[in-house]
Amino acid sequence: MTSYWCSTALLPTGVASSVLVTVADGRITAVSADAQPGDAVRLGGLVVPGLANCHSHAFHRALRGRTQTERGTFWTWREQMYAVASALTPDTYYALARAVYGEMLLAGITAVGEFHYLHHAPGGRRYDDPNAMGSALIAAAADVGLRIALLDTCYLAGGIDQSLNEVQQRFSDGDATAWAARVAALKGSDDVVIGAAAHSIRGVPQDQLGAVAAAFPDAPLHIHLSEQVAENTTCLDAYGRTPSQVLDEAGFLSGRTSAVHATHLTPVDVGLLGNSATYSCFCPTTERDLADGIGPSVALRDAGSRLTLGSDSHAVIDLFEEMRAVELNERLASQERGHWSAPELFTAATADGHRSIGFADAGTIQVGARADLVAVRLDSIRTAGTGGTVETAVFAASAADVTDVVADGRHLVASGNHVKLDVPAELAASIGAVTT
Repeated sequence: MTSYWCSTALLPTGVASSVLVTVADGRITAVSADAQPGDAVRLGGLVVPGLANCHSHAFHRALRGRTQTERGTFWTWREQMYAVASALTPDTYYALARAVYGEMLLAGITAVGEFHYLHHAPGGRRYDDPNAMGSALIAAAADVGLRIALLDTCYLAGGIDQSLNEVQQRFSDGDATAWAARVAALKGSDDVVIGAAAHSIRGVPQDQLGAVAAAFPDAPLHIHLSEQVAENTTCLDAYGRTPSQVLDEAGFLSGRTSAVHATHLTPVDVGLLGNSATYSCFCPTTERDLADGIGPSVALRDAGSRLTLGSDSHAVIDLFEEMRAVELNERLASQERGHWSAPELFTAATADGHRSIGFADAGTIQVGARADLVAVRLDSIRTAGTGGTVETAVFAASAADVTDVVADGRHLVASGNHVKLDVPAELAASIGAVTT
């Protein structure tokens, strides 16, 4: 049994002082406010629950600083992404993912939803272990101390009625049945959820979407949805319906589904996501980096779709920035303030986020929950004088303010450093191996 004493902590009832959190077997067994520290490990600043990064492509981290040199669109960026994808092996992917997941843990993220479609060797050749790439991601997360939902992704087409290009051959199993058979060999655990995904309306033909949705009926189910106007236009031309309508007809939308991006939606689309209780996973730092647009977060919330957050391409890895960007983007679009409260945004980044990737017992500091604690400085240049409230965390703090992280009861980040890894050095080495 271990105890952590928090000078201030964000509990379900609000911010409390002198909070003693007792942990056994990775779970919180007692929470007491106005407590004495005794011999407990002391955590300063504002202690908040661990954050959930619900949409990640780990290998995209290698693009940071390399895709900002010219004009273009999502589609030109995608060509640069393919160049990195073509260079990865199970060993280099493991090294890169381990470094990226280390960066996430340093940022206060204790669970990641990895949207994984880089399955096979160049040209689509199968590794001896057909799940070698996915297993590399699982091993990388375990080494870092990060929980992972491996959202194994079905990817069958290069676009609606288009063949796969040379790089995309690595992504495909041929059809949904073969994809499901490969995924079935993956094994989950207490720290590993095996989830499912369809890449997009572009990547999975209409007649195979239902098979993807039905393959693993108890697992989280994710899909990229209406990220680009061109996707909607092509879908309407081919099927006479929007991507959301196609998914609805395929039985894809439900309370276990996350629609990632959900940027360019009609009012009918918003209603379909809301009425089905589908999550809307927004990734604002990537959506602005790729010039995708601003999604209708308030309309989705009001319709019944719960918000979650991801760092997607990892233009930055900072869930505090993702939280406030949702509200700030709404302000830009509406010319009004106050659409999302700080508690609502924090719920998206914690309890609802964890739930959407299969860790429903995380994201809150209370008895029975996973023991995830993140200490955020209140004396940095960003947070000094802000009052130490949940508004401080959402609208002032950044990932750089995280000093300590406890994940499943293990104190893995102390004084801003991972206890086992030199994360900056590993990032430099692993990115260099696939970009030079």
